[in-house]
Amino acid sequence: MKNLLVVLSLLIITSVSAQVKTPAPSPFQKLEQKVGLTAVTLEYSRPGMKGRTIFGGLVPFNKVWRTGANANTKITFSTDVTIGGTALKAGSYAIYTKPTSDSWEVIFYSDATNWGLPQEWDDTKVAATVKVNTFVMPMSIETFTMTFDDLSNDSANMGILWENTYVAVTIEVPTDTMVMATIDASLSGPTANDYYASAVYYLQEGKDLGKALEWIDKAISMREKPAYWYFRQKSLIHAKSGDKKSAITAAKTSLDLATEAGNDDYVTMNTNSLKEWGGM
Repeated sequence: MKNLLVVLSLLIITSVSAQVKTPAPSPFQKLEQKVGLTAVTLEYSRPGMKGRTIFGGLVPFNKVWRTGANANTKITFSTDVTIGGTALKAGSYAIYTKPTSDSWEVIFYSDATNWGLPQEWDDTKVAATVKVNTFVMPMSIETFTMTFDDLSNDSANMGILWENTYVAVTIEVPTDTMVMATIDASLSGPTANDYYASAVYYLQEGKDLGKALEWIDKAISMREKPAYWYFRQKSLIHAKSGDKKSAITAAKTSLDLATEAGNDDYVTMNTNSLKEWGGM
């Protein structure tokens, strides 16, 4: 009896721990493509033909199709893009399609969390729709395939291939606008925040305080509106340099600005420093 219980226990343990693993009928694929300065990610599942007629058969004409298998096909843009003349904000979109024999509607849907088609279609979630012509290929593509082709700095074609059909959607990206912004920022030199951050780092790390003072003064001069936190750091740089008179002057300015802004923390810090430095 004891041996029987041991055998049964082993069988139970084995049945619980054993896992049968088989290939997915429609394997998942994730594509990552940089188009200019925009990162584009495409996630979808890939069914096979398996001897079936696809378009006009498995995939009916004139009906919205999930465009693949399993969870909805999802595309994600790191920047705003333009598709078929329609601007799309950065973010994730489901891709649905409505095939016909000679053209497709490709739909970018703002809810990308569905398993296949939404249970209830919401037209307000259609972010963009573009109509594209179909091209008949001289060979059959067994496995549903999506690609990024014809890459340039400003655009790419998102291709959809299956059976003997190919369609492509052009995605335009704002590369020139982004590049010009970085060029302008670079040519205009460091910002006030750049000088401020550098000054604070030099203060905290005990580096060249003369350079820290130069940078904090530069930061202060670049702001249209005086900032109490800038003058607070200036007072600390002067204090650490041993210039109590200048530290007191900067701390009083910071105190006045902080009082006007209603920032009690900086009011307290400046008040305590002024008492410590003999300024109150």
